[in-house]
Amino acid sequence: MSDNPTYEFALRMGDNSLVLGQSVSAWCGHAPILEEDIALANVALDLIGQTRMWLGLAGELEGKGRSADDLAFLRDARGFRNCLLVEQPNGDFGQTLMRQFLFDAWHHPMLKVLADTDDARIAEIAEKSVKEVSYHLDRSTDLIIRLGDGSDESHGRMQTALDGLWCYTGELYAADAIDEAVLTGGVRKIEEQYKDYTSKVIDEATLTIPETTFMHKGGKAGLHTEALGPLLADMQILQRSHPGAQW
Repeated sequence: MSDNPTYEFALRMGDNSLVLGQSVSAWCGHAPILEEDIALANVALDLIGQTRMWLGLAGELEGKGRSADDLAFLRDARGFRNCLLVEQPNGDFGQTLMRQFLFDAWHHPMLKVLADTDDARIAEIAEKSVKEVSYHLDRSTDLIIRLGDGSDESHGRMQTALDGLWCYTGELYAADAIDEAVLTGGVRKIEEQYKDYTSKVIDEATLTIPETTFMHKGGKAGLHTEALGPLLADMQILQRSHPGAQW
């Protein structure tokens, strides 16, 4: 782990977007309806675009000549700093939507705080990203409510998804020294907004937050679940098989 907190923070933000974008992109051509197929593809493209900015900044801060592509395709799982939530499998459509909502509800207030930071490089990326993430949050919120408060089948699937994913949300706002260094006074604000927003939406969706108090963590330190390895293998196979390949 680097001694530069801004570098580590940029890696975390970039890796979150990269891993989630890779997973969401797998729905292209497989979503339940055409509108969702297009919407999910657009969300994935937004996330990959944000990845290029964050990992590009990380490469500059590292000072070793590594590009955003190098950081994306030439690191092993232990080198990734994404939260555990985004690496959880797509599962069915309900699980994908619940994962997206739980991430969006954190991502949006995070970017709002970062847009006001004194670091102009971080603020610029956040300002560019927050408009896209506002759409992501509006969309996932609407779908969570509609499906949660829909048929018995859709309600059951959304509750199952929430039951399985909720234990990964605590890591999002479990701040460490790196978060404190970059976010300063914004850490508590993000946690409060996240908990308030998710509880209101989940209640409106007639879903129930699991009672478990145990939260998984470790992703920000490079300790990941078994789901990340296969995802990275799919994403990195071309560059690993043909180093330096270009279209």
